[in-house]
Amino acid sequence: MNSVKILIIEDEAIVALDVKRILTNLGQIVINCVSNYENAIESIKENRPELIFSDINLGKGKDGIEIIEEIQKNDFIPVIYLTAYSDEETIQRAIKTNPLGYILKPFKKEDIKSTLLLSLYKLKTQTFNKNNSYEKLGDNYFYDLENEILFFKTKPIKLSIKEKQLLTLLVEAKGQIVSFKYIEYFLWPDAPICDSTLRTLIYRLRTKLNYKIIETISSIGCKISNSS
Repeated sequence: MNSVKILIIEDEAIVALDVKRILTNLGQIVINCVSNYENAIESIKENRPELIFSDINLGKGKDGIEIIEEIQKNDFIPVIYLTAYSDEETIQRAIKTNPLGYILKPFKKEDIKSTLLLSLYKLKTQTFNKNNSYEKLGDNYFYDLENEILFFKTKPIKLSIKEKQLLTLLVEAKGQIVSFKYIEYFLWPDAPICDSTLRTLIYRLRTKLNYKIIETISSIGCKISNSS
Protein backbone atom coordinates (compact mmCIF):
# COMPACT_ATOMS: atom_id res chain seq x y z
CA MET A 1 0.00 0.00 0.00
CA ASN A 2 1.35 3.41 -0.98
CA SER A 3 1.79 6.02 1.74
CA VAL A 4 0.18 9.46 1.50
CA LYS A 5 -0.03 12.45 3.82
CA ILE A 6 -3.44 12.60 5.49
CA LEU A 7 -5.25 15.31 7.46
CA ILE A 8 -8.03 14.23 9.85
CA ILE A 9 -10.89 16.65 10.56
CA GLU A 10 -12.86 15.31 13.53
CA ASP A 11 -14.20 17.05 16.65
CA GLU A 12 -14.36 13.91 18.82
CA ALA A 13 -10.84 13.36 20.13
CA ILE A 14 -11.34 9.63 20.78
CA VAL A 15 -12.58 9.04 17.22
CA ALA A 16 -9.76 11.15 15.73
CA LEU A 17 -7.12 9.19 17.65
CA ASP A 18 -8.72 5.89 16.62
CA VAL A 19 -8.70 6.88 12.94
CA LYS A 20 -5.11 8.09 13.27
CA ARG A 21 -4.06 4.79 14.86
CA ILE A 22 -5.72 2.75 12.09
CA LEU A 23 -4.20 4.86 9.31
CA THR A 24 -0.75 4.84 10.89
CA ASN A 25 -0.88 1.05 11.25
CA LEU A 26 -1.75 0.92 7.54
CA GLY A 27 1.48 2.77 6.77
CA GLN A 28 -0.05 6.20 6.18
CA ILE A 29 1.34 9.55 7.34
CA VAL A 30 -1.15 11.48 9.48
CA ILE A 31 0.11 15.07 9.49
CA ASN A 32 -2.49 16.44 11.93
CA CYS A 33 -5.87 16.01 13.60
CA VAL A 34 -8.01 19.16 13.72
CA SER A 35 -11.59 19.93 14.69
CA ASN A 36 -12.55 23.12 12.84
CA TYR A 37 -12.16 25.16 9.66
CA GLU A 38 -9.52 27.57 10.93
CA ASN A 39 -7.20 24.82 12.15
CA ALA A 40 -7.74 22.83 8.96
CA ILE A 41 -6.68 25.78 6.78
CA GLU A 42 -3.67 26.49 8.98
CA SER A 43 -2.60 22.85 8.86
CA ILE A 44 -2.92 22.74 5.05
CA LYS A 45 -0.77 25.87 4.72
CA GLU A 46 1.96 24.33 6.90
CA ASN A 47 1.95 20.85 5.38
CA ARG A 48 -0.37 20.17 2.43
CA PRO A 49 -2.08 16.75 2.74
CA GLU A 50 -2.74 14.48 -0.21
CA LEU A 51 -5.97 13.17 1.31
CA ILE A 52 -8.43 14.31 3.98
CA PHE A 53 -10.55 12.16 6.30
CA SER A 54 -13.38 14.41 7.51
CA ASP A 55 -16.33 14.10 9.83
CA ILE A 56 -19.41 16.07 8.76
CA ASN A 57 -21.03 17.18 12.03
CA LEU A 58 -18.34 19.23 13.77
CA GLY A 59 -20.53 21.08 16.26
CA LYS A 60 -20.25 24.86 16.02
CA GLY A 61 -19.04 26.64 12.88
CA LYS A 62 -18.71 25.13 9.43
CA ASP A 63 -19.51 21.45 9.02
CA GLY A 64 -17.18 19.04 7.25
CA ILE A 65 -18.78 19.45 3.82
CA GLU A 66 -18.60 23.24 4.06
CA ILE A 67 -14.93 23.02 5.06
CA ILE A 68 -14.12 20.82 2.06
CA GLU A 69 -16.04 23.19 -0.24
CA GLU A 70 -13.96 26.11 1.03
CA ILE A 71 -10.70 24.17 0.64
CA GLN A 72 -11.56 23.10 -2.91
CA LYS A 73 -12.08 26.71 -4.01
CA ASN A 74 -8.30 27.06 -3.97
CA ASP A 75 -6.88 23.55 -3.98
CA PHE A 76 -8.38 20.19 -4.89
CA ILE A 77 -7.55 17.80 -2.04
CA PRO A 78 -9.51 14.51 -2.20
CA VAL A 79 -11.71 13.65 0.78
CA ILE A 80 -13.15 10.61 2.49
CA TYR A 81 -16.07 11.36 4.80
CA LEU A 82 -16.54 9.66 8.17
CA THR A 83 -20.04 10.36 9.46
CA ALA A 84 -23.14 9.08 11.19
CA TYR A 85 -25.33 10.86 8.64
CA SER A 86 -26.86 8.71 5.90
CA ASP A 87 -29.82 10.90 4.91
CA GLU A 88 -30.21 11.76 1.23
CA GLU A 89 -29.79 15.52 1.71
CA THR A 90 -26.39 15.13 3.40
CA ILE A 91 -25.21 12.59 0.86
CA GLN A 92 -26.24 14.86 -2.03
CA ARG A 93 -24.30 17.75 -0.46
CA ALA A 94 -21.28 15.50 -0.02
CA ILE A 95 -21.45 14.24 -3.62
CA LYS A 96 -20.86 17.78 -4.91
CA THR A 97 -17.34 17.68 -3.40
CA ASN A 98 -16.47 14.47 -5.35
CA PRO A 99 -15.47 12.37 -2.32
CA LEU A 100 -13.41 9.22 -2.75
CA GLY A 101 -15.40 7.50 -0.01
CA TYR A 102 -18.24 7.83 2.49
CA ILE A 103 -17.82 5.72 5.64
CA LEU A 104 -20.69 5.48 8.10
CA LYS A 105 -20.12 5.48 11.85
CA PRO A 106 -19.67 3.30 13.79
CA PHE A 107 -16.95 1.93 11.54
CA LYS A 108 -14.50 -0.93 11.69
CA LYS A 109 -10.82 -0.99 10.78
CA GLU A 110 -11.74 -2.98 7.67
CA ASP A 111 -14.08 -0.18 6.51
CA ILE A 112 -11.24 2.34 6.58
CA LYS A 113 -8.76 -0.09 5.06
CA SER A 114 -10.94 -1.07 2.09
CA THR A 115 -12.00 2.54 1.39
CA LEU A 116 -8.40 3.72 1.66
CA LEU A 117 -7.15 1.02 -0.73
CA LEU A 118 -9.75 1.97 -3.34
CA SER A 119 -8.99 5.66 -2.85
CA LEU A 120 -5.24 5.22 -3.28
CA TYR A 121 -5.90 3.27 -6.48
CA LYS A 122 -8.14 6.06 -7.78
CA LEU A 123 -5.52 8.69 -6.93
CA LYS A 124 -2.82 6.71 -8.69
CA THR A 125 -4.83 6.15 -11.86
CA GLN A 126 -6.93 9.31 -11.81
CA THR A 127 -7.67 10.69 -15.27
CA PHE A 128 -10.21 13.14 -16.60
CA ASN A 129 -13.12 11.53 -18.39
CA LYS A 130 -13.47 12.61 -22.01
CA ASN A 131 -17.25 12.60 -21.62
CA ASN A 132 -17.27 15.46 -19.13
CA SER A 133 -16.24 19.09 -19.49
CA TYR A 134 -12.50 18.50 -19.01
CA GLU A 135 -10.29 19.26 -22.00
CA LYS A 136 -6.78 17.83 -22.08
CA LEU A 137 -4.24 20.52 -22.97
CA GLY A 138 -1.11 18.36 -22.70
CA ASP A 139 1.72 17.95 -20.18
CA ASN A 140 -0.77 17.04 -17.40
CA TYR A 141 -2.77 20.24 -17.83
CA PHE A 142 -6.58 20.02 -18.06
CA TYR A 143 -9.23 22.69 -18.41
CA ASP A 144 -12.73 22.37 -17.01
CA LEU A 145 -14.74 24.31 -19.59
CA GLU A 146 -17.98 24.20 -17.64
CA ASN A 147 -16.54 25.73 -14.48
CA GLU A 148 -13.57 27.54 -16.08
CA ILE A 149 -10.94 25.90 -13.85
CA LEU A 150 -7.42 25.07 -15.00
CA PHE A 151 -5.79 22.01 -13.43
CA PHE A 152 -2.25 20.72 -13.35
CA LYS A 153 -2.84 17.03 -12.66
CA THR A 154 -5.51 17.38 -9.93
CA LYS A 155 -4.38 20.73 -8.51
CA PRO A 156 -6.32 23.83 -9.61
CA ILE A 157 -4.35 26.84 -10.86
CA LYS A 158 -5.73 30.26 -10.03
CA LEU A 159 -6.63 32.38 -13.06
CA SER A 160 -7.86 35.95 -13.33
CA ILE A 161 -11.20 36.67 -15.02
CA LYS A 162 -9.50 37.76 -18.26
CA GLU A 163 -7.17 34.74 -18.19
CA LYS A 164 -10.21 32.45 -17.86
CA GLN A 165 -11.96 34.20 -20.74
CA LEU A 166 -8.93 33.93 -22.98
CA LEU A 167 -8.25 30.28 -22.18
CA THR A 168 -11.92 29.39 -22.68
CA LEU A 169 -11.88 31.10 -26.07
CA LEU A 170 -8.76 29.20 -27.16
CA VAL A 171 -9.93 25.83 -25.85
CA GLU A 172 -13.31 26.17 -27.56
CA ALA A 173 -11.50 26.94 -30.84
CA LYS A 174 -10.04 23.40 -30.67
CA GLY A 175 -6.63 24.18 -32.12
CA GLN A 176 -7.82 26.76 -34.65
CA ILE A 177 -6.16 30.19 -34.72
CA VAL A 178 -8.08 32.90 -32.89
CA SER A 179 -7.17 36.32 -34.26
CA PHE A 180 -5.87 39.05 -31.98
CA LYS A 181 -8.66 41.33 -33.21
CA TYR A 182 -11.33 38.82 -32.24
CA ILE A 183 -9.74 38.28 -28.82
CA GLU A 184 -9.71 42.03 -28.21
CA TYR A 185 -13.35 42.36 -29.23
CA PHE A 186 -14.40 39.35 -27.13
CA LEU A 187 -12.53 40.36 -23.97
CA TRP A 188 -12.90 44.14 -24.21
CA PRO A 189 -16.09 44.81 -26.21
CA ASP A 190 -16.72 48.28 -24.81
CA ALA A 191 -13.31 49.93 -25.00
CA PRO A 192 -10.24 49.89 -27.27
CA ILE A 193 -6.98 48.66 -25.74
CA CYS A 194 -3.33 49.08 -26.55
CA ASP A 195 -1.36 46.17 -28.01
CA SER A 196 0.67 45.73 -24.83
CA THR A 197 -2.47 44.90 -22.81
CA LEU A 198 -3.22 41.79 -24.86
CA ARG A 199 0.46 40.78 -25.07
CA THR A 200 0.73 40.99 -21.29
CA LEU A 201 -2.41 38.90 -20.81
CA ILE A 202 -1.15 36.18 -23.18
CA TYR A 203 2.24 36.19 -21.45
CA ARG A 204 0.65 35.83 -18.00
CA LEU A 205 -1.48 32.91 -19.15
CA ARG A 206 1.46 31.17 -20.83
CA THR A 207 3.50 31.40 -17.62
CA LYS A 208 0.76 29.46 -15.81
CA LEU A 209 0.85 26.69 -18.41
CA ASN A 210 3.65 24.80 -20.07
CA TYR A 211 4.86 27.62 -22.33
CA LYS A 212 4.41 25.66 -25.58
CA ILE A 213 0.70 24.94 -25.00
CA ILE A 214 -0.33 28.37 -26.29
CA GLU A 215 1.20 29.09 -29.68
CA THR A 216 1.29 32.64 -31.03
CA ILE A 217 1.38 33.42 -34.74
CA SER A 218 3.04 36.77 -35.32
CA SER A 219 0.63 39.60 -36.24
CA ILE A 220 -2.24 37.10 -36.65
CA GLY A 221 -3.39 35.43 -33.45
CA CYS A 222 -2.84 32.47 -31.16
CA LYS A 223 -4.12 28.96 -30.56
CA ILE A 224 -3.83 25.90 -28.36
CA SER A 225 -0.98 23.90 -29.86
CA ASN A 226 -2.02 20.52 -31.27
CA SER A 227 1.42 19.18 -30.45
CA SER A 228 1.07 19.84 -26.69
